[in-house]
Amino acid sequence: PANHNAKPAEALVQELYTGLSAEQKSQVVMPWNHGAGPNQLPTRMRMYNAPINANRIGTAYTPAQQELVERILRSISSDEDGYRKITRGGTFDGSKSLQGCGAYIFGDPTNNRQFAWVFAGHHITVRCDGNSEPDTAFGGPMYYGHSPEGYSNRNVFYYQTRSVLSVFDSLTQAQRRQAVVTGTPGELEPSVRFRAAGFPGISNANLTADQRRLVETVMRDVLSPFRREDADEVMQIVRRNGGLERIHLAFYRDGGATDNNWH
Repeated sequence: PANHNAKPAEALVQELYTGLSAEQKSQVVMPWNHGAGPNQLPTRMRMYNAPINANRIGTAYTPAQQELVERILRSISSDEDGYRKITRGGTFDGSKSLQGCGAYIFGDPTNNRQFAWVFAGHHITVRCDGNSEPDTAFGGPMYYGHSPEGYSNRNVFYYQTRSVLSVFDSLTQAQRRQAVVTGTPGELEPSVRFRAAGFPGISNANLTADQRRLVETVMRDVLSPFRREDADEVMQIVRRNGGLERIHLAFYRDGGATDNNWH
C-alpha cells in the first residue's frame, strides 16, 4: 500500500492530540463516553452526515494540524484509490473540502489509554479506534456515500452497488421474499433487539455455495477503501462469531417503492 513508510494512524492521532492547545481541546476533544445514556449511544459511536458540532477543521485547526488530519485520513485508507473514494475524488461531497468536515478525538490517545478519532462530514463518518475495545472493528458504524445516485457510474462506490446487485440477482423468488424488508436499517440501536428477536433478511446459511461466494465478494468490496489491518480485523471477528454463515442480508425498500433500488 502507498502508506507502507508512513506512521500508522494511531501515532498520527497522538501527534495531533499532543499539539492541541487547551482551547482547541475544548472544541475537538471529548471524553470517551461523552453523550452516553440509558438509551443513548456515546457520541463517538454514532453515524454523522455533517461535522459533529460547529468546530470544523478549517476553523478548529492550524494549517499544519489540518495537514496532519489529512495524513490521518490517508493512513486509514487502503491506498491512494481508497483515499480517492473516501474523499469522493477530493471533493468531500457536500462538504466541498477537508476544511468543511470535522475531526474529533474521544478519550486520550497517549500512554495506551482508550481513544477514538472520528472524521465526519457530508455522507461520511470514518474512524480510527486505536483498538481500544476488544473484538470491535473500527469502534463504531462506518458511513460513506456519494451524491450521484448509487446506480450511476459517476458514484465512486458504484462498484459496490454492482457487487450487491450480483447477490440480489442470484436470489430465487422465495429467497427474495425473505431478503426484502420495507423501511430503513437505522443505526446501531436495533442491533440489540435483533440479537434477541432475530436479524432481518435472509441468513447467509440459507444461500447456495455460489451465492455465498458472491457475498464474500461484497464483504471485500465494502471494506476495500480502508486499510488492510482494519479489513482483516473485521473478517477475523466474523470468523470468531461463526463465519459468514451467521451474517444476514436485508435489502431495504422504501414503503411504496416499485423498483429494485435498495438501501
